[in-house]
Amino acid sequence: MTTLGTPLSPSATRVMLLGSGELGKEVLIALQRLGVETIAVDRYEHAPGQQVAHHARTITMSDAAQLKALIEAERPHLVVPEIEAIATPALQELEAAGVVRVVPTARAARLTMDREGIRRLAAETLGLPTSPYRFCDSLDELRAAIDGEQGAAGIGYPCIVKPVMSSSGKGQSKIDGPADVQTAWDYAMAGGRVGPGRVIVEGFIDFDYEITQLTVRARGASGEIETHFCDPIGHVQVSGDYVESWQPHPMTPAAQAESRRVAKAVTDNLGQGLDGEPSGLGLYGVELFVKGDQVWFSEVSPRPHDTGMVTMVTQWQNEFELHARAILGLPVSTALKSPGASAVIYGGVDATGIVFDGVDEALRVPNSEVRLFGKPESFVKRRMGVALVHDADVDTARTQAKLAASKVKPRTA
Repeated sequence: MTTLGTPLSPSATRVMLLGSGELGKEVLIALQRLGVETIAVDRYEHAPGQQVAHHARTITMSDAAQLKALIEAERPHLVVPEIEAIATPALQELEAAGVVRVVPTARAARLTMDREGIRRLAAETLGLPTSPYRFCDSLDELRAAIDGEQGAAGIGYPCIVKPVMSSSGKGQSKIDGPADVQTAWDYAMAGGRVGPGRVIVEGFIDFDYEITQLTVRARGASGEIETHFCDPIGHVQVSGDYVESWQPHPMTPAAQAESRRVAKAVTDNLGQGLDGEPSGLGLYGVELFVKGDQVWFSEVSPRPHDTGMVTMVTQWQNEFELHARAILGLPVSTALKSPGASAVIYGGVDATGIVFDGVDEALRVPNSEVRLFGKPESFVKRRMGVALVHDADVDTARTQAKLAASKVKPRTA
């Protein structure tokens, strides 16, 4: 039996989110609907999630001393990492000491905070199919990894270069030939989450499409952990950054079965807690490449995924509600309500406190919804909102979502 308390009282169930952007904001709202007291932490003040939480805290989350001091002072029941740039060794230390429970586990947060940890787990530990890859610490190493050296075959062209730590496609680029290597290296160095460092170079897979397989680990009626799958989410990325998504994406039965096998293998492993005991409750966003019936693992986030924002109009329980329910030990349902699509609304300008024209026009698009995230500062290519449309036909939903997004015109105040 799960017991939940009353916010702002001695009985409160307290949950701290590390990272309070647009995804964290929706998780916080879902938790508050279940009577949870929430603490929103971010690196800058007035982050979207901080605007709706019971408590807002601003620290440098990659600073172990600051992070540890905050958790020890607040004493939340659960700590939920929502971004990659976190001092995960401090989380592991606090979890091992029994101070707090980390969602899904501190180990999962550490492994997925950088691309090296999760890629080595998937390919080398679990033996899952992935693109060929190398890790490089310098421009010369990157060139050697692509071209080959001492008789060893290289990754070759075309290929993809990414910082081992970044988010939303920052620092990611495709290399078509030797002339692009220097530019890709410089871009990766500028886009890394914790400054210059290590990159991964991946061989290019000629895939038909890519999907996000949202996977939920939740407790069943008898207390055992069960794995649930949402319908596959198709998406379009530009320079590694999501611009539109839709659900469901059509797949062959064999490809769907393989996608779920790969997703379960990864999440089962990440769900291992201290001493290998099963735990790791919550929602995971598993990114996969698909060609015919073949499936390759790409990445995984142990938290709601940006492409999964479409579930706010497609599922009875969206990805944020699924995450909130699962981490609290409550039952979940991944049932589809309606096909639908999402399209990103970009800032369009570099300014603070912008305004949005045309929201009324966007909402006149049939079956549409708009979410404006409330970010205090806009950039030309910063995600400031999303348009959502449900329709019986996915293609119609995609067209209408992009139309609705285009009607919203951000500008300086």
